Amino acid sequence: MRFLRFLGRLLVVLIGVAIILAVVSLFLPREVTVTRSIRVDAPPEEVFPHIDSLQQAQQWSPWSGIDPEMTVSFSGPESGVGNRMEWTSADPRVGSGSQEITGSVPNERVETALDFGDMGLATAWLDLAAATGGTDVTWGLRADMGLNPVGRYMGLMMDRWVGADYERGLERLKEIVEAG
Repeated sequence: MRFLRFLGRLLVVLIGVAIILAVVSLFLPREVTVTRSIRVDAPPEEVFPHIDSLQQAQQWSPWSGIDPEMTVSFSGPESGVGNRMEWTSADPRVGSGSQEITGSVPNERVETALDFGDMGLATAWLDLAAATGGTDVTWGLRADMGLNPVGRYMGLMMDRWVGADYERGLERLKEIVEAG
């Protein structure tokens, strides 16, 4: 009898905690933005070709070498608006999805739409700004985490997860551009 009362109280506590976590999630940010920047010792016109083509971006992408079994296909033009990439990977660090360039301003900005399937949609961009001795490159991501409580809690970790990848990618871009 005591055991059943204990289980009943435990169930009430667990339901209470779940309700509290769900209510708290409503006050967490719905939209998540992650940005990282680096200075590249080259003018914007030398950096731009590396960001305006998803094929070229594979050379510096922080995810391109993680899964050697990953399949990647490209469609549309070689660069600029409409350049599209689709990938499939069993590795959870890479996943499957697609990316398409939706905006391109020469030597200034490239915007992309990302579709991660069940994991949702996001918008990414790379901004170039001429600076003394080179170009400031800023890579950003914006995602709507929706009303899903789990998604909102995951949103709190996005900066740490994606930010580290962006830093590695920007370092690789810098090396490639500066090597000529």
